[in-house]
Amino acid sequence: MPLMGYLLPTRERVMEGRPEAAPLLALAERAEGLGFDSVWVGDSLLARPRHEPLALLAAVAARTRTVELGTAVLLPALRNPVLLAHQVATLDQISEGRLILGVGIASDLPNIRAEFVATGVPFDKRVGRMVEGLALCRALWRGEPVTWPEAGAEGRWAVDAALLGPTPHRPGGPPIWVAGAVAAARARTGRLYDGWFPNSPSVADYATQWQEVKAAARDAGRDPAALTGAMYLTLAIDEDAAVAEARIDSYLERYYGERPDVTRKRQMCYAGPAAGAAAWMKAYVDAGASHLVLRFAGEPERQLEIVARLRRDLGW
Repeated sequence: MPLMGYLLPTRERVMEGRPEAAPLLALAERAEGLGFDSVWVGDSLLARPRHEPLALLAAVAARTRTVELGTAVLLPALRNPVLLAHQVATLDQISEGRLILGVGIASDLPNIRAEFVATGVPFDKRVGRMVEGLALCRALWRGEPVTWPEAGAEGRWAVDAALLGPTPHRPGGPPIWVAGAVAAARARTGRLYDGWFPNSPSVADYATQWQEVKAAARDAGRDPAALTGAMYLTLAIDEDAAVAEARIDSYLERYYGERPDVTRKRQMCYAGPAAGAAAWMKAYVDAGASHLVLRFAGEPERQLEIVARLRRDLGW
């Protein structure tokens, strides 16, 4: 039975001039009450201003009991990995092992490049920084003294017999899901990480690309069955299809500052009646996705209620 997650509208609330955290925490509680399996928060410093995800998820952890908590997605390259390891370990303790670390390298767009410049991080080195930084995090999460880089290796950070405390609640740290959908990212996910978390593949492409991720895991001597296939989807559900289309186009244009048809070519979106939304989500599950994370184009309370009903109808 697939799991279902909900992305809190942190970016949207900041854009609307309503940055108060209390309504976001109430939405997280509402999602848990409706049976959603996870609650997620996006990440951006300056390109798309919003609440800092790890801090907000700590508050969500204190207000919920069963939902998993995830980043959709965190940009590790913007953060010192020693500090990130400490923050993540603390959050995993607060949530008692409910954290999922969704990560990505960020899209190549002018405002995102500017965000990297503002933090002093070379944009063209972001893949290497992410891979090495997460490896250092995992080493620190083991709870043993860490010297970095390891003998004979080169590294961006220097750690000398350091011991991190606390370690995460979950031994070895939270699962790491990678957002990238290009071939290199799929191979990297299968080789190194715990889940695949894209937002761009069509249903037909998802099935094929998920098999590639699992093949990469198998080639690396890992058990592909241990990986999670997830999918990030954006929806505007309304029985009037024209209203739904107008809502999602307006939402995407305001959110990204570009024509919605451009965004919809690289992010999978649905606008239309509830029955169509159910069929669309089921198609991804049939293609191999076991955890769907949903972002709603407005009306979060109503959309949460609709999806909760659809899940019951689908037997999920």
